[in-house]
Amino acid sequence: MPDFSAPMTGGQTFQLAGRPAKSTVLFFYPKDNTPGCTTENMAFRDLHPQFLAAGAEIYGISRDSLRSHENFKEKLGLPFELISDSDEALCALFDVIKQKKMYGKDVRGIERSTFVIDANGRLVKEWRGVKVANHVDEVLEFVARQG
Repeated sequence: MPDFSAPMTGGQTFQLAGRPAKSTVLFFYPKDNTPGCTTENMAFRDLHPQFLAAGAEIYGISRDSLRSHENFKEKLGLPFELISDSDEALCALFDVIKQKKMYGKDVRGIERSTFVIDANGRLVKEWRGVKVANHVDEVLEFVARQG
C-alpha cells in the first residue's frame, strides 16, 4: 500500500506511514448526515472501545469538507477522526468511486467500502459494496483475530 496523507478533523493530517496501531480501519462512506452513513458511523462509534482494545484505529472517509465532517463528528459524538477526500485522491487510490442509481438517476459516488491495513502498511482485508447491518461487527471480529 503506498503511503498517503490527507486532512482530517481536529486540525490534523492523517499519514498512513508510521501508524502505531496494529490495524488501521479506513471506512469510506458516501455522505455526512445521510441515513445509512449516520447509522454506520454510529455503529463504529458504539464499538470504538472494542476496536481500541483490539489495537485498531478507525477513520471515516468521504468527499465532504472538513467543516461538514467537524459538524457531523460533533453531532454524533464520534470518538474517531474523519478524513476529508474532497479531491478524491483516496477514492481513486482505493477505487471506490462507482456509477450508482439514486432516485432513478445515474450518479457518480462512493461505494461504501472498508479496508484494514496492518502495522506494516499492508492491505490485509477489504469489504466492498457494504451493507450497513452487522458490517461493523464483522470488521471488529476480523481485527480482533489479527491481534
